[in-house]
Amino acid sequence: AGRAPGSGAAGGAAAMAMALSLGEGGGSRLRRQLESGGFAAGEYVKQLSQQSDGDRDLQEHRQRIQALSEETAQSLKRNVYQNYRQFIETAREISYLESEMYQLSHILTEQKGIMEAVTQALLLQADRDDPALGARRAAAADPFLPLSAKEAAASEEGRQRTLTTLLEKVEGCRDLLPESPGKYLVYNGDLVEYDADHMAQIQRVHAFLMNDCLLVATALPNRRGAYRYDALYPLDGLAVVNVKDNPPMKDMFKLLMFPESRIFQAENAKIKKEWLEVLEETKRNRALSEKRRLEQEALPRPAPTPPESTNPFEEDEEEEEEEPSAEEEVVDLSLEWIQELPEDLDVCIAQRDFEGAVDLLDKLNEYLGDKPVSQPVKELRLKVDERVRQLTDVLVFELSPDRSLRGGPRATRRAVSQLIRLGQSTKACELFLKNRAAAVQTAIRQLRIEGATLLYIHKLCHVFFTSLLETAREFETDFAGNNGCYSAFVVWARSSMKMFVDAFSKQVFDSKESLSTAAECVKVAKEHCKQLSEIGLDLTFIIHALLVKDIKGALQSYKDIIIEATKHRNSEEMWRRMNLMTPEALGKLREEMRGCGVGNFDQYTGDDCWVNLSYTVVAFTKQTMAFLEEALKLYFPELHMVLLESLVEIILVAVQHVDYSLRCEQDPEKKAFIRQNASFLYETVLPVVEKRFEEGVGKPAKQLQDLRNASRLMRVNPESTTSVV
Repeated sequence: AGRAPGSGAAGGAAAMAMALSLGEGGGSRLRRQLESGGFAAGEYVKQLSQQSDGDRDLQEHRQRIQALSEETAQSLKRNVYQNYRQFIETAREISYLESEMYQLSHILTEQKGIMEAVTQALLLQADRDDPALGARRAAAADPFLPLSAKEAAASEEGRQRTLTTLLEKVEGCRDLLPESPGKYLVYNGDLVEYDADHMAQIQRVHAFLMNDCLLVATALPNRRGAYRYDALYPLDGLAVVNVKDNPPMKDMFKLLMFPESRIFQAENAKIKKEWLEVLEETKRNRALSEKRRLEQEALPRPAPTPPESTNPFEEDEEEEEEEPSAEEEVVDLSLEWIQELPEDLDVCIAQRDFEGAVDLLDKLNEYLGDKPVSQPVKELRLKVDERVRQLTDVLVFELSPDRSLRGGPRATRRAVSQLIRLGQSTKACELFLKNRAAAVQTAIRQLRIEGATLLYIHKLCHVFFTSLLETAREFETDFAGNNGCYSAFVVWARSSMKMFVDAFSKQVFDSKESLSTAAECVKVAKEHCKQLSEIGLDLTFIIHALLVKDIKGALQSYKDIIIEATKHRNSEEMWRRMNLMTPEALGKLREEMRGCGVGNFDQYTGDDCWVNLSYTVVAFTKQTMAFLEEALKLYFPELHMVLLESLVEIILVAVQHVDYSLRCEQDPEKKAFIRQNASFLYETVLPVVEKRFEEGVGKPAKQLQDLRNASRLMRVNPESTTSVV
């Protein structure tokens, strides 16, 4: 207010100029100013405060800066999203490139093996054509290859000596590694073993590579140069994998021996390279020697010359029989896929290609189906049977409950189908059902017990019966052609039902819930059980048999509660009419009695709000009918006598009380009132109980009829001193 007019006009002009400067081009200048390297926030605010005219200019400038901040944040988000998409695309391209490089490496390895095999075959053919040339070539290629019988004996003796020295150094391997003429040491050295999961150092070992196996031994702590036997692995089932260097973990390679794997570290990269090369070379030589041996054994042997026969009619028969017999003795096992079958099975098992492994086995069985069982076939069968056992162990582990139980029953279909193809349908059925039992049990345990009991029972029934239904459908799919397995499924379903009933009873009956709650819970369980009829499985009788004991206990417990309450009311009975005080209360009582089945209750109502009945009789009627309604919800044939006997005991308490009061009361007015209550009890309540029981059960109850007839005799002679028992 104290400023001069001139100063105000000057300040307004300055503010307008600044606003214009921050217009269209002001935002870019402000951005450049804020992004500059020498920007000082304090100086900028000080300068801005001097140039601004009042709070409004500062607020407008603040809004501009805020808008610039939001624009910058949006730009950053767009850039981050764009970079993220580029990162995903780059990662995908890297993955494609890695797979292509792996395929290229695999193709190159196969080409190298083919070229080596072709070269070896050509050399063998040349050696057969010119033995002298073959001997000279072998001598030039391998200086240790014997050129004469004397040199061969010396070389063999040296190899045997080396093997004997090995057996002396390693404790515990003499029995496992018998001395054989063809076994010799190829390579050996010290290695360090690491844990495959945590990459922690385990121990120092010494590995001995022989021409047909790999021996791993641990060093003895107090004896230098002495070792203890640790493991022995045949080269046929051994795979070598190079482990990429990841400092500080380097110079490592992995040995795969199903079902385990071990990681070793060499002293340096050179020794690691030597181990990898010599292992591959030894395995290759082993496979070639095995192939040659099979080829030699597969060659047809000349049949012995039979003695000359003087029977001219036998010549034609012998000529006809000679050819097929010679053909039957020869089984061609030199096919490439048969030679590589054991290794292919190992690869399929390691890569979890179970279908491919079983396809190879089926192909072999089809090929050898009509062939004679010769010694080479037996040896091949032994190798294949070992792989079959390994494959079976892997499939069994896939179905074990220790594995993850997620995915439902369909997650087990792959392993089950392959076990069935291997002829292990019984084992597949057993493991499948054990797996599903563990899954159902885990699902029940994971249910949280919270809120009302009925809500928990709804969840429990949904989880259990849904799992049972899915298991049954999957069982039908997997074992469609194995009818003998269905009995095992029925047994499993019964045991699973027992597990369900244990959880059900623990929550419903052990916690002492009311009879109405128990009846609703049992009704829910029965409704869910009927869903199984969709697949032709009826387990209703099983759930009845398992629940009958708990339901009997609940009925008897509730019966005792009603009897005790009735006796307590009887002890305080004054035989007076009920006064409900209000018409609303009287109308409510009428509705309750209609709900109980008493349709003629109006004839027992008086003027105003009076009821010409005793409170004890009315309460007994409501409690008895409520008990009967809830019990009928729980009813099945095994509970017939329990329910009937409980009803008779409850009714007898009221009948005996009315009988006793009628005989003992001396006041004529009260005696007339007692007769009116007895008439209501005998002529209205008991017939309603009989009718409702017959409707719920499907047949009349003779015990209730006898009880009503006995009560009629009592009413004929009310002065009798006998009582109904």
